[in-house]
Amino acid sequence: EAGELEVLGTGQRESRGVRRGYIADMEATEAAIREAVEQAETIARTNIDHAWVSFSAGGLVSDVAQVEVDLGGVQIEQQDIDELLRQGRRSLNPDGRMVLHAQPTLYTLDGLTGVKNPLGLHADKLGVEIHVIAAEPSPVRNLALCVRSAHLGVKSIVASPIATGVSCLTEEDREMGIALVEMGAGVTNVALFAGGLLVGLTSLPMGGSDITDDIASAFNIRRAQAERLKCVHGSAQNSPRDNHEMLEIGSPEEVEDGAEPPRISRAQLIQVIRLRLDHWMDAVAKALTDLGYVGPVGRQVVLTGGGAELKGIADYAQGVLGRSVRIGRPKNMLGLPDAHSGPAFATLAGLAQVAATNPADLRPFAA
Repeated sequence: EAGELEVLGTGQRESRGVRRGYIADMEATEAAIREAVEQAETIARTNIDHAWVSFSAGGLVSDVAQVEVDLGGVQIEQQDIDELLRQGRRSLNPDGRMVLHAQPTLYTLDGLTGVKNPLGLHADKLGVEIHVIAAEPSPVRNLALCVRSAHLGVKSIVASPIATGVSCLTEEDREMGIALVEMGAGVTNVALFAGGLLVGLTSLPMGGSDITDDIASAFNIRRAQAERLKCVHGSAQNSPRDNHEMLEIGSPEEVEDGAEPPRISRAQLIQVIRLRLDHWMDAVAKALTDLGYVGPVGRQVVLTGGGAELKGIADYAQGVLGRSVRIGRPKNMLGLPDAHSGPAFATLAGLAQVAATNPADLRPFAA
């Protein structure tokens, strides 16, 4: 009644069938979606018939399109603004990509920028800046198909940096300028926000699953065991006592009767993690530089996503990037379970907030 968003139910399943953010196995992905939805429906005691979906792969790109019309000095009416936006919609040229978002931001009057509402003012020329986010079309369509195959309608597909930014960045963050690094399982998105907008975006084909694979390979264990080692005992920072802390690897059923289970030191585990992490963070640093996030402007970085759950990651990243780093978690949401309040769930929480506000968009969803 007060307009506050409340979480009624949640569901979580391993994203089987997804590789580097792309659908690699339709049946496995569809099953994972269906199981997660059924879990959420059971907890919420309601049925779900449609969904808002986040998308993090497919070569996401960000751009600003500018459109201008002649008015001849008349007073601006709503129909003039509507016609300008119609022209803006027709002018979108995503270069073979699918437009996910086309949101009008600020207007211009006779070259004067930064006008939020031109209604009632006089001008010879009225223009608008349209913030566009686009992606490769096939991965978007495959994702939509998987969701529909799980018997859900697709209300909209949202670029994950948009949802994550809503979830864990403040209005001041987005206005003053900040970098958001989404450390996913197979994809890392590096996004820049300034002036309240997402102004730069690049994707890196690497993520937390690479660390899991390295651990499994280094110690000849199953991937599930490697994931548990990473989550429970892993860290981005090492200490002298790590050499003395021994960890059992392998499952009990794999150990022969009377034999000692294989063990490694925590220092060995962290060494494997750090090798991959060094490569990962170097790529993030290069992406920030390529996006122009340098000097006095590029001082704040927020890490989020499942990869940001790794112990000590903020301090480690701060040392590598030479910038102030914090972990981005979902802002308080009524009913959000404690288990879902970490950075791994920031995109999901933001997606719910985007769906609730339903921001103006010149491109109605159709995939």
